[in-house]
Amino acid sequence: MIRLFALLLLASAGIGSASAQGLKLPADLVKASLVAEPGAIRAGEPFTIGIRMVIRPHWHVYWRNPGDSGLPPEMAWSLPQGFSAGPIEWPTPSRIPVSHLLNFGFENEVVLLTQVTPSADLAPGRPVTLSGKLSYLVCERECVPGSADLKLSVPVAPEGSSAAPNPQNRALFASARDRLPTPSPWPSRLTRDGERLVVNLDAPGLKPDAINNAAFFPYAETAIEHAAEQRLSVDETGLRLSLSRSTYDDKVPTELPGVLTFDEVTPEGAQSRSYALGQAPPIQPAASVTAEATPVPAPQAAEPDLTLWSAAGLAFLGGIILNLMPCVFPVLSIKVLSLVRHSGEPPARVRLHGLAYTLGVLAMFLGLASVLIALKGAGAAIGWGYQLQSPLVVASLAYLLFAMGLSLSGVFHLGGGVAGIGDGLTRKPGLQGSFFTGVLATVVATPCTAPFMGSTVGFALTQPAGVALIVFASLGLGLALPFLVLTTWPAAVRRLPRPGAWMDTLKGAFAFPLYATVAWLIWVLAQQVGSTGLLAALVGLVLVGFAAWTWDKAQHAAPVGSIVGRGVAVAALVALAVLTVGLDRDRAEANVTMAAGSEAFTQNRLDTLLAQGKPVFVNMTAAWCITCQINERTALRTDAVQTALKTRGVTYLKGDWTNQNPEITRLLEQHGRNGVPLYLLYAGGKAPVVLPQILTQGAVLAALDTLPASERSAALKATPKR
Repeated sequence: MIRLFALLLLASAGIGSASAQGLKLPADLVKASLVAEPGAIRAGEPFTIGIRMVIRPHWHVYWRNPGDSGLPPEMAWSLPQGFSAGPIEWPTPSRIPVSHLLNFGFENEVVLLTQVTPSADLAPGRPVTLSGKLSYLVCERECVPGSADLKLSVPVAPEGSSAAPNPQNRALFASARDRLPTPSPWPSRLTRDGERLVVNLDAPGLKPDAINNAAFFPYAETAIEHAAEQRLSVDETGLRLSLSRSTYDDKVPTELPGVLTFDEVTPEGAQSRSYALGQAPPIQPAASVTAEATPVPAPQAAEPDLTLWSAAGLAFLGGIILNLMPCVFPVLSIKVLSLVRHSGEPPARVRLHGLAYTLGVLAMFLGLASVLIALKGAGAAIGWGYQLQSPLVVASLAYLLFAMGLSLSGVFHLGGGVAGIGDGLTRKPGLQGSFFTGVLATVVATPCTAPFMGSTVGFALTQPAGVALIVFASLGLGLALPFLVLTTWPAAVRRLPRPGAWMDTLKGAFAFPLYATVAWLIWVLAQQVGSTGLLAALVGLVLVGFAAWTWDKAQHAAPVGSIVGRGVAVAALVALAVLTVGLDRDRAEANVTMAAGSEAFTQNRLDTLLAQGKPVFVNMTAAWCITCQINERTALRTDAVQTALKTRGVTYLKGDWTNQNPEITRLLEQHGRNGVPLYLLYAGGKAPVVLPQILTQGAVLAALDTLPASERSAALKATPKR
């Protein structure tokens, strides 16, 4: 069963094999440095600085929109008082195919230009030091995150002298500017052709037989299917490029800013063209702030910088609290029944059941961690609970829990005793049942996030594999601890009632939490697939019930009837497998219900609001995240919170991670998280406030009270009185 579940995870995620080239250090793959264009600078006069990255052959770093995977380079500046740095000017990228994915980025060497404005009262004659931390992801078939602390000393020109360019760097900066896209000399339009988007360049002077190799690079990460074919056509009216629309965003764009490239054959020879179409939205402002910027104070104590042992300790606490989450409750029935069944056994035997359960939890946590580490190493954008983004996994889990519920209801006999699923999986009563109960407890715990889990899991997946495994093992040990302590405490075990006929009634009652979980999983599936896929999943439940019923009848039939009955049950399971595998073909856009007054999150929308200086509340959620759904109903949808958002002029953006969405994954990673929920409050152009993962109405209102008084007053004045 473990092997089957792992295969389902791997198949649903589409894992590519990472190249086994051994450990690589980021500094060996990317040589980064700062280069100034002028030989000296003057007070108040902007100048250009280049972030130069020399990349090992066959490896690449990413453009502002990395494509199907990856992260763009980010620079956190530490500048002298009074200095400011503008956004990065992004060169035209290349298309970099990796397996079935398509990335946008740079190979060999790239220079990212940034304009720096010095202080107006800069004293002449004394050099200044410009520094910052460059963060990047460099990939071949595997990906290695890297960072570099960069520093550059720049002379200040004496009073009365000019700030002339440094002749040694003239060619470097000229080449960097040549790679920048230029504004299009022709107007552009976006139209639709059925479900496809068409970029139109109204350029009647282009010759159809002279244009080839056209490509469009959108600034928005979820606008188009990056790896899909881009169909070029050129006639006397201009150029048209037909693009496959992405399924990540259900809102059809009315404009599509980006970079259009093509090769044109001219009398002077072949020329490569690169034109910027539309207005480029700013990259998140936090990437270019100065060291003197003061973040907005958080309403709760900030989490300290994590180390291996502090992360392991917090993960252990998070695992204990995870036992209280509603997604783990259905498995409590199996734990209780198992412990009652073994209460009459010798204490040493009961302790062995506790250890077997703990081993099952740890084995599953370490297995999940290994898959996460492998996927991250291959460049996939995933996080905690990622497997539930696959309809195949959600449906399989629903079928498994439904079969367990039928067994508890007495429809058929699964295993040699009331330990249930564990005995059924191994076909033997005993410790194996406790082991697989631990496995199942971990599987159904993945939709929930307990306090401390977000930061610790995010920390673990940025560390070497050994550190990550220790943190995940601590999380698993915390989940297993209550049951383990109960089995090693003889007085508590002796107080449990003895096995008897009452257990059949209790066993039947415990089936209903499992049915409730199945209903929830089918609801999650409804957010992921279309109506045809949902019908297939419901038919799958019927097939599970039919297979269970015929199998049970076959066990009590004559030899011939038994063979026929079991054959029919197996045929039903084969049909079930075919239906389940087909669910991915019926995948639809996720459609988590938007709260009143909320908008669908896109990075472009967030960047636009922040550039306008507006306060923004971001809610990262998913249909399969029970913690998210509870927070929605108990805190975010309350009248008090909704009223506070409106009166303070806060735009509410809701990001749906039910299906994979690279923009949401990227924002999670920027805040050290690898799963939902994540709640952010942006205000005043400062770093966002990160709210707790377990929300209360009071915590949200307290965060909203941190809005600057002037901003709040302006919002209140803008609100019409009734």
